[in-house]
Amino acid sequence: MYDAINSFIKDIYETNDPIFLHQPIFVGNEASYVQDTVKSTIVSSIGKYVEKFESDLEEYTSSPKAIVTVNGTSALHLGLLLADVQPGDYVITQSLTFIATCNAINYCDAKPILIDVDLDTLGLSPSCLEEWLLDNAYLDNLKQCRTIKGNNAIKACVPMHTFGHAVKISKLVEVCKNWNIAIVEDAAESLGSLYKNQHLGTFGKIGTLSFNGNKIITTGGGGAVLTNKIIGEKAKHLSTTAKIPHKYEYDYDQIGFNYRMPNLNASLGCAQLESIEKFIEIKRRLAATYINFFKDYNVEFFTEPKDCRSNYWLNTLILEDRKKRDEFLEQTIKRGIMTRPIWKLMNDLPMYQDSLQSNLKNSKWLEDRVVNIPSGVPANFIL
Repeated sequence: MYDAINSFIKDIYETNDPIFLHQPIFVGNEASYVQDTVKSTIVSSIGKYVEKFESDLEEYTSSPKAIVTVNGTSALHLGLLLADVQPGDYVITQSLTFIATCNAINYCDAKPILIDVDLDTLGLSPSCLEEWLLDNAYLDNLKQCRTIKGNNAIKACVPMHTFGHAVKISKLVEVCKNWNIAIVEDAAESLGSLYKNQHLGTFGKIGTLSFNGNKIITTGGGGAVLTNKIIGEKAKHLSTTAKIPHKYEYDYDQIGFNYRMPNLNASLGCAQLESIEKFIEIKRRLAATYINFFKDYNVEFFTEPKDCRSNYWLNTLILEDRKKRDEFLEQTIKRGIMTRPIWKLMNDLPMYQDSLQSNLKNSKWLEDRVVNIPSGVPANFIL
């Protein structure tokens, strides 16, 4: 099987060189826009491409406001602050996630509550969350959700749309509304993914994106906050060190952050966003090609949930057990095919091992079985 996988994937990418998990591809105006920015010498956090990229993101996602940042983690940090997460508060998220999700919570001096995922979405389970809240939380007289033990406020819920696949977001919105918990979507991996024709990252109070070099479109390093106009202006203010506008004075009204995306990165993002629908079309075609291939080997390929359009950021296999998973990883990597397991559960990391958590049976099951395979846009598919 592994020789066949090696040949199949290298034929897709038309190379005998090592195949990476997800490489960026530049086929449009990237060089032109970047050269224009360099020529202008306006390469830092002001410039026409910063504003254009924000405007383009608003148009593409139908979000009232987009604020671009230096990376997805900084966007998530801002989002949590703007959801009024304070030191000592709790924030709900999933244990099966990239570490930046929990780290951003920690940057606020808050603590994560780790909830199980659904097997059919890989994302935070609304039913598991509701069960945990009924057993462990209550609403006080001011309708603030609090933990029964310790009486700490639970301010926000951060669902992460794993590998570009939507969580059960409509049900999650319903649960969090009943418990007066703000949703801050970690849509870092899911730009272009839809639930019932609505873009992920636009269902909660705030959504966040990533444009890291391995994402479906890239700015090298970068992220964005998606929200309403009022919160968006606050995000812009916080991301520019909370400086009060003035012709020459350096004055500030609160602790802010140097999180604004540079113009040089934004110029790359503008060009990349012009190609995103083409990239999604090709990545979905790539996923269909994988599905047809792996069914002959009785290997489960994870497909998009019902009522969703996934960008298939990372193509995902679910193997029989951890032994089969490790064998698959070793045999494919040995042949120059980059494959990776899903993340280690957050509660198994020393920083988060004492976190409040639900039963994590689905998360543990997936941790033992999930493998990602090469998912970048093959250049020859564009021709």
